[in-house]
Amino acid sequence: MTVAGNSSSQRSDTEAGRGNRDEEEEDPWALPELQDASATPWAELDTRGRVLRVTWLVARFLLLLGLLYMFICSLDILSSAFRLLGGKAAGEAMSNTGLFSNPIAGLMVGVLSTVLVQSSSTSTSIVVSMVSADLLPVRLSIFIIMGTNIGTSVTNTIVAVGQAGERGDFRRAFAAATVHDMFNWLSVLVFLPLEWASGYLFWLTDAITADIVYDPTRTDNPEFLKAITKPFTEMFVQLSSSKIRDIAQGKEVNGSLMTGDGHMFSSWSGSDAAAGGILLALSLVMLCTCLVLIVKLLASLLKGTIAKVLQRFINSDLPGVLKYFTGYLAILIGAGLTILVQSSSIFTSALTPLVGVGAIHIDRMYPLTLGSNIGTTVALCHLFFNLSGILVWYPVPFMRRVPIGLAKKLGETVFHYRWFAFVYLVFMFFLFPLIVFGLSLAGWQLLLGVAGPFALLAIFVATVNILKAKKPSVLPEELRSWDELPEIFRSLAPYDRLIVRMGRTCTCYGACRKSAANDEDEDVADFIAEEKRKAHERSRTSPPFQSVEFQTLPGVFSLSVSPEETRQSVETVV
Repeated sequence: MTVAGNSSSQRSDTEAGRGNRDEEEEDPWALPELQDASATPWAELDTRGRVLRVTWLVARFLLLLGLLYMFICSLDILSSAFRLLGGKAAGEAMSNTGLFSNPIAGLMVGVLSTVLVQSSSTSTSIVVSMVSADLLPVRLSIFIIMGTNIGTSVTNTIVAVGQAGERGDFRRAFAAATVHDMFNWLSVLVFLPLEWASGYLFWLTDAITADIVYDPTRTDNPEFLKAITKPFTEMFVQLSSSKIRDIAQGKEVNGSLMTGDGHMFSSWSGSDAAAGGILLALSLVMLCTCLVLIVKLLASLLKGTIAKVLQRFINSDLPGVLKYFTGYLAILIGAGLTILVQSSSIFTSALTPLVGVGAIHIDRMYPLTLGSNIGTTVALCHLFFNLSGILVWYPVPFMRRVPIGLAKKLGETVFHYRWFAFVYLVFMFFLFPLIVFGLSLAGWQLLLGVAGPFALLAIFVATVNILKAKKPSVLPEELRSWDELPEIFRSLAPYDRLIVRMGRTCTCYGACRKSAANDEDEDVADFIAEEKRKAHERSRTSPPFQSVEFQTLPGVFSLSVSPEETRQSVETVV
């Protein structure tokens, strides 16, 4: 079947008209319209209708609060599951100070240990207790704490994957989650070499704490939100965080990390790993269920005039000359709320669905995330590391566009290839830290020999892409387009086709195909719009005719666009 546009009418379009259409292309990151066209206006409702509407609104709001409570509890249970699965391993890794032979190894240990215990506050507290016991030098502990900053963002990335059912929401949610990752990695790229060379964080914090007496017996943080969630979460499991700290300090610890009575595993005779596996499955089911219901409730609540006012209030700037300070106020709010809930993971994970449904813009999510980084700090060097990162990546508008732009790029990628989110999650938080950690232990020569070429290639590709977008005339003809490269080196489409073919062999393929067919029209329209935009960009430096092919579950779609836009056709091959 072939659907072709009217070429004669297209030829009548003027260059100015085409320029206007390009300018009017819909911004995929713009906040969606929250107007509920199906609802009867308030003025037209009788008394009974108004009472029912208010009652239904209050009931949904209370249900949302209950689901949010369960969502936070599921995150706490998820954290406990990871501690049972890897808490001892994390403590033993930290107790082996020989692993921290260089800053890169320390950084990766910080990432992996925080992913295992699902809390940067916990892993940072372990590092602080080891430093106070003279088991770990302060200089090396700073690099571990940099790693904890990265590892803590795994939770909201997992939460974002829960919104993969709807492409538009998934794009916004995944970008909102990964903007935290991008800020943390960019800050490490800047300040790890600087700290390695100068030790500025060490000397700064040493000067501040010179006259402060630290009490190593005070290891517990004040609890606010946990006072509410503990009665529920302790019915599932109760853990001893002090045992993980004792393991890290080289003390002999026997028995299970679980403690206390009256919980699900109080009479458990199996291993901690088995209990952790059960809790992991249970918490993920609870997390996904709560997330799906929260997203549906938010989509139902965030409609109409009140929703539009709320959306405008959250994303608007301060008036007049105070507009410049809006982002800094958001940073303070993020820090304050994170201090209240005592977890940056909970705070950012709660915001991620709001960005997904369109209540909060990613540009407003960014300063709130920076504030949460400050609010979760335990060690002074952790605080100044985050403050240093904010000073680099926020005050100058050009600089803040870097982490936001990278996060949007990831959002666009998962919009087209939803499976990429799982690849990103596994690679960035598990495989990549493990590979770099192993190479760093083998010696800096091997690390430099393996990582150096990849780093240079990444810098080269990034530079060429920036020049292609900003000033393509300075590039030679060969570098103005990647089309000459094999497709596997310039696109994820070949891997997508492979995954689709592999998916056809699974038992749930029929259900997947039916699900894909339900939103086929929306997906195809989005793909066509995106490929038209890319073809228009390539037409400036490429031959006069381009052909793009992509694939979805129901079939293969081939799009052909001429730069003059005199002919457009979409051919469907089944």
